[in-house]
Amino acid sequence: MSGAEREREVRRLRRERPRRRFARFSGWALASLAVYCWLAGDFRLDLLDERRLANLRRFLGELVPYPLREGFDLRVAWEWTVGLLSQRGLEAAITTLAIAVAAICLAGLVASGLSLAAARNLTTPEAFLQDPVPPPRWVRGAGLGVVYATRALLVLLRSIPEYIWAFLLISVIGPSAWPAVLALAIHNAGILGKLGGEVVENLETRPLSALRALGATRSQIVVTAIFPMALSRFLLFFFYRWETCVREATVLGMLGIVSLGYWIQDARARTQYDTMIFLVALGVALVLVGDLLSAVARRVVRDA
Repeated sequence: MSGAEREREVRRLRRERPRRRFARFSGWALASLAVYCWLAGDFRLDLLDERRLANLRRFLGELVPYPLREGFDLRVAWEWTVGLLSQRGLEAAITTLAIAVAAICLAGLVASGLSLAAARNLTTPEAFLQDPVPPPRWVRGAGLGVVYATRALLVLLRSIPEYIWAFLLISVIGPSAWPAVLALAIHNAGILGKLGGEVVENLETRPLSALRALGATRSQIVVTAIFPMALSRFLLFFFYRWETCVREATVLGMLGIVSLGYWIQDARARTQYDTMIFLVALGVALVLVGDLLSAVARRVVRDA
């Protein structure tokens, strides 16, 4: 087939392709909504006028460490970095990391139980039975009640942002690390419980049914089959949410908790943008370390 014939064939197939009115309507509706939001939101394109460009140049100039603005010197840069780390950076980074680790461990413990209660295939009275005898209606209703009550609780936990939880808990506990730990744990328990329940529901059912046919109890199936099968996927969610906890622990520091966010807010208030960007970079480094640990842990579990 020559090039011209191939081109004609492609055009013919394009004309004869199946057309879905709903997809077209959705596309036009989305485009119309975007145009409406642009007009109603009064967005403007003058982000880079002369005054804003001058502010941007000034801001970028202030990101350079103060001792290095006259010229770069490696010894001076090293002393400036070590000084910031010893004064506040290292302690704040350790506090941020400790808050994130404590929060995600607590969230993982709570979510591991809630995810089992939220999985319909596990909570049903005839879980994993091949030819079950239909249970009484009240028994089936009780199982569904546990599932829906647990899912409603998970929705409640994750629907309230961590910042709101922390604000409420500070009023009760006071300004310490605990409001941040509990706020992050509550919110992430709702997220991990939801994701964990879906993982359990989507597991391969044949080995679970085989264990049930051999007489294994529900708890034995959880320990010997569900937990090993779901571990790698749950670890993926666990470490992803831990990275989120590191970021959110930084933000929660702006409420007065002495983490990276506290000192970032302090540096911004003092217009010390060089110190601020250094502390932000410390937070980025913590997330990068978490991503590396996540990859190693999941590889070990997968290989095992």
